[in-house]
Amino acid sequence: MAAAASRVVWVNGPIVVGAGPAGLSVAACLRARGVPSVVLDRADCVASLWQRRTYDRLRLHLPRHFCELPGMPFPDHYPEYPTKRQFVDYLEAYAARAGVEPRFNQAVTSARYDAAAGLWRVRAEDAAAGDAATEYIGRWLVVATGENAERIVPEFDGAEEFAGPVSHVSEYKSGEAYRGKRVLVVGCGNSGMEVCLDLCDHNALPAMVVRDSKVHVLPREMFGVATFSVAVFLLRFLPLWLVDRILVLLARIFLGNLDKLGIRRPSGGPLELKNTRGRTPVLDIGALDRIRSGDIEVVPGIKRFFRGGAELVDGRRVAADAVILATGYHSNVPQWLKGSDFFTQEGYPRVPFPDGWKGESGLYSVGFTRRGLSGVSSDAVKVAQDIAMAWEQQTSTL
Repeated sequence: MAAAASRVVWVNGPIVVGAGPAGLSVAACLRARGVPSVVLDRADCVASLWQRRTYDRLRLHLPRHFCELPGMPFPDHYPEYPTKRQFVDYLEAYAARAGVEPRFNQAVTSARYDAAAGLWRVRAEDAAAGDAATEYIGRWLVVATGENAERIVPEFDGAEEFAGPVSHVSEYKSGEAYRGKRVLVVGCGNSGMEVCLDLCDHNALPAMVVRDSKVHVLPREMFGVATFSVAVFLLRFLPLWLVDRILVLLARIFLGNLDKLGIRRPSGGPLELKNTRGRTPVLDIGALDRIRSGDIEVVPGIKRFFRGGAELVDGRRVAADAVILATGYHSNVPQWLKGSDFFTQEGYPRVPFPDGWKGESGLYSVGFTRRGLSGVSSDAVKVAQDIAMAWEQQTSTL
């Protein structure tokens, strides 16, 4: 049992857990409606995923107007696909403009609803202060830690025998450190593809592991128009299943038959899988050309590692000097949200989009829609409106 908190703080408004785009946007929307909040984050900066755990060449994968947070467009001079640094600058400016000042180094270890008091009790520990614990108490709790809170690190037979470094893509910054080396990249999503491309640009020799999963690869643009914009336009007139078929057909026309490259498409459509299972389609920005040229080798799943590389499921052996795990992230909400069945064991709201933003007893979620930053903005506006109504009712009776 955890020791009693050394400090207790009454929060006159919602307690928001997470200072990424989700937490910042809901706090800004609340403040615009005159509702104060306290934003907690375990890191020492806003958007720590973007600042600390992404590679240097990263850009937003969608056009900027799909990624704006409520109430503040991107600067006019920003490109269509802003860089990582530009997006971080935008988020910091967003927080400053809205007057949102998160409390950093506050790692939430538990949040539980006290039914007798009608309040949420949120315990946070400050590693920078010797794990000193603070209990925050308030009427509302907004979960905004997002879908990518923790790394997924799969286990492989023989991993301890491998002689080279094994790292997660969250630690990867640039291919400079891998120049001239044979690098096994495990994962063929957007991160895996882009890391392989970056490794090629730094004269490394990447091999991309396409495991059991299949993946949709779409061109980032068609005739100069973003593929996502095409999809959004078509969804105004056609059912999702038909839009999926059109996107797959257009992908075949623009990208060719990817089966020949060792990349197989799943049976479900790209939008269907994104919405139901959170599997984002890959938007190609040049990796396919490097695969066709032989600069990136595509290999099947790994059976086991040995000292100098890996044995594949088809019996072949591939040499490697280093391994990068582009195996994704997962939600960590079940680790700290106690006594509530609002979230599944996987860390997503049980109620599907668009109604998964509100639970019971003042519990809310922002950023778990599997719809990226546009889903974050949609949730933030709804949550702020709902809390503001309750806030006004509460203050009017005082």
